[in-house]
Amino acid sequence: MLKAQIGRKKKEFNFFVTFFTFVYATLALMNSYIELLKSEPILRRLSLVQLISYFGAWFSNVAIYTLLLQMKVSAEVVAFTAMLHFLSGIIQAPFSGSVIDSMKPKKLLLILIACEIFATLFLVFVDDVSDLWLLYMLIFLKMAAASFYFTTEMSLLPKILGGERLQKANELHSIIWSFSYTLGMALSGFVVFWLGIKIAFVLDALMFVVGFWLLYTLRLETDFIKSKESLLRMMGDTFRYLKKNPHALHLMALHAFVGLTAFDALVALMVEKYYASIIATSLALGLLHAFRALGLVVGPIIMGRFVNDKRLVYVFVAQGFAIWLWAYMMEHFYLSLFASVIVGFFTTTLWSHTYTLLQKNIDKKYYGRIVAYNDMLFLSMATFTSFMIGFLATDGYSLEFITWLMGAGFLVGAFYVRWILKTQNLK
Repeated sequence: MLKAQIGRKKKEFNFFVTFFTFVYATLALMNSYIELLKSEPILRRLSLVQLISYFGAWFSNVAIYTLLLQMKVSAEVVAFTAMLHFLSGIIQAPFSGSVIDSMKPKKLLLILIACEIFATLFLVFVDDVSDLWLLYMLIFLKMAAASFYFTTEMSLLPKILGGERLQKANELHSIIWSFSYTLGMALSGFVVFWLGIKIAFVLDALMFVVGFWLLYTLRLETDFIKSKESLLRMMGDTFRYLKKNPHALHLMALHAFVGLTAFDALVALMVEKYYASIIATSLALGLLHAFRALGLVVGPIIMGRFVNDKRLVYVFVAQGFAIWLWAYMMEHFYLSLFASVIVGFFTTTLWSHTYTLLQKNIDKKYYGRIVAYNDMLFLSMATFTSFMIGFLATDGYSLEFITWLMGAGFLVGAFYVRWILKTQNLK
């Protein structure tokens, strides 16, 4: 028995070594992004803080879902927890954009990281099902701050970069997000397996402390004109702008399709149904997310130079077929790992290209507000996806069928892309 356990742990360790060697080789392909970071010191520091902050945002996720599965909660609770990761961003979006356009970015970013530190640290007090209310509250606060931070940074990038550099910065941003997701999920699975759930939460909070210090010592000077309008008047002005510029609404809706890739609840249910007897729960969660995120990192590096507005439709189609492939291979753990890489391969390119399209086709005055509403639509789609996963799974539909529906959504997105390109005058 002991010999079998040692053999299993050796295989798991060798799997991690192979995985991170592959990640290291991928980084060697990122020369153009490294050159951008060398020439833009502010972007370099912001990217480092982003790497740490996003790493921290996802590091606790494996611990949270492992805790839920240990509590043996229902599929509805798992899905609701996944929804909370997105719901907070939806609720705050109508106000966050106006706050961003009326507050200095550095001060706001520091406040948001401080919120993430305390929300993460207090997760150690969640012990059993009776503490679910505390878990929900802390996840809501943590992800509200993370979403607000993301929106603030995405509205800041067009103020310090433009043209091709902005496109590259968006791609880099999505690569960092994906790389953070990769390391966060994979290392968290390893830490939870060896050191426990509470240690994972404490280490996560310490990472946010490092990010706070790096941002605090950054000299960030950008053009900032504090609006004299009230938040409500700024919101009304934004709606009038969107009414006069319907192309912005269509681009926001197009970006929202990427929210169909909110797989957190689906992955947790897959692990519980198919893989729990094969590998430790925390490791299965970490590896599935990590392999998908590996595709997220590699995708834009390979496809970034080839994708343009006209070819975007083919990326939507490819994303849909990749998700169908995952549904077909779902029952088999190692085939599922391979399919999850293919799923992630197209996602980052869709995310960064649709985001850049929006940034290039809105006025600078409205960056903060439009980006906030864009994120609200994206998070609404992600929340709806998480809810439907839980609802359909509870109602008896197979996980394969649910995954197939998610893939079909991207084929609808492909037709929408073609319609937008034909009917809207885009830059």
